[in-house]
Amino acid sequence: MSDKSELLGEIIARHHHREGPLLPILNDVQAELGCVDAESEALIAKGLNLSRADVHGTVSFYHDYKTKADPRPVVQVCRAEACKARGVERIIDKATAAAGERVKIETVYCLGLCSAGPAARTGDDLHIRLDEAGITKLVENA
Repeated sequence: MSDKSELLGEIIARHHHREGPLLPILNDVQAELGCVDAESEALIAKGLNLSRADVHGTVSFYHDYKTKADPRPVVQVCRAEACKARGVERIIDKATAAAGERVKIETVYCLGLCSAGPAARTGDDLHIRLDEAGITKLVENA
C-alpha cells in the first residue's frame, strides 16, 4: 500500500463517523497533499461508499480544491464589490507584477472584511486596507 493511500485511509477514518464527512475529508486531503487528484477522488469515493462522480462533482464545484498541486505561495485578493469600491482594481496590477511566476495571485470574492478593504489573505492571515505599497510588500514576503 502506498503512503498516499495510507494517508487517505487515515483521513477517511478520522472523519468517517461524522454526518456529512466528505467536505472535512476533502479539506484535509487538500491541506496534506496540496490537491485532490483523480486517484484521491477514487479512494475517497470507495472509502465513503460514494460514486466517483459524487466526489468529483464536489471537488469541481468548490474553487478551493485543486486537482494539481502548486508549490507556489498563494495570495488571495478580494475583488468583490466592496473591495472594488475601496480601490482593489488600482492595486491588482502591482500584485501581479510583484508576484511574477514565484507567487500565485488568486481572485476571491469576499473575505468578510468589506469595511476594511482592499483585503487579501495569505494562508490563515488576513490583510486589510492595502494600497500599492502594501500589496507589493505582501506579495514579496509571501
